[in-house]
Amino acid sequence: MNDTLAAQPSASGWYVDDRCTNCDVARQLAPDLIHEVDGRSELLRQPRDAAEEHRVRAAAFACHTRSIRPATGRLDDQWDPYPLPVDGTDGTDDAAETDATVLFCGHNSTRTAGANSYLLRRPSGNLMMVDTPRWSETLAARYERIGTVTDVLLTHRDHAAHGRRYADRFAARLWIHEGDLDAAPDADRILRATDSVEVGDGVLAHPLPGHTAGSVLYVADERYCFSGDSFYWSRTTGDIEVAESVTWYSIEELAASLARTAERLRFEWLLPGHGDRKHLPAAEMADRMRALTARTATLRPRPVDFTAIRW
Repeated sequence: MNDTLAAQPSASGWYVDDRCTNCDVARQLAPDLIHEVDGRSELLRQPRDAAEEHRVRAAAFACHTRSIRPATGRLDDQWDPYPLPVDGTDGTDDAAETDATVLFCGHNSTRTAGANSYLLRRPSGNLMMVDTPRWSETLAARYERIGTVTDVLLTHRDHAAHGRRYADRFAARLWIHEGDLDAAPDADRILRATDSVEVGDGVLAHPLPGHTAGSVLYVADERYCFSGDSFYWSRTTGDIEVAESVTWYSIEELAASLARTAERLRFEWLLPGHGDRKHLPAAEMADRMRALTARTATLRPRPVDFTAIRW
């Protein structure tokens, strides 16, 4: 599939239409081409080579409003690069898909506020889905060709929209925390209180109430941290941040959760629902998490303001 993409002539006239909600995913995927301008994404220049064309197409097929368009206004399905490997490769060859432990699903959904979702490969060859892309039978079949999906792990209520449908399609277990259970009342597995729980081979769930009452992060192999909306990598500050201006439950509870949990976390890859991904040595991530915990302890409740998020 990716060889076909590379062979395509460079499209001219890419643009961002007025449906953009400033969710940031396009800028994560093509940061050298797409920037935030006046509270929305804007294409600064056209791609100059096949690699840049690939990045813009990846952004286009991740954008939840499909706001990134070629000159024709119509995306060609043969350009769709997803799922894309997260670790160990730039995702430009087909072999990478089979080598990666984590795959980024793309196809973000309007019903999850454009959140990122991931496939996590286990040593058995089976997969876990962390949050979900938009619902599509075509996408479900594509993921199933990679491996059997045994579990759908929801990080919190905001990302629950398609969980049951994907879980049923895969005959998989659907997980959510009791604090957000009303968003997925028919979940198969319910996480409770603040106890860390092993939900699969090498995968721990750490309840982290704060962003919502039932927020959870999942850490796999002491290497990959799927943080939902609890914290993310900010390109603006060059550090791990909490979305203090978009906290639905309690910023003070989030501070307490971090104080209780951060020292027990070990990971190298930060993979959030919103905000950028980042790979750093585990020791540096641990230092940054300690600093984040200290900073969050100083924060106080404030009105929700999406425009104040420091992407």
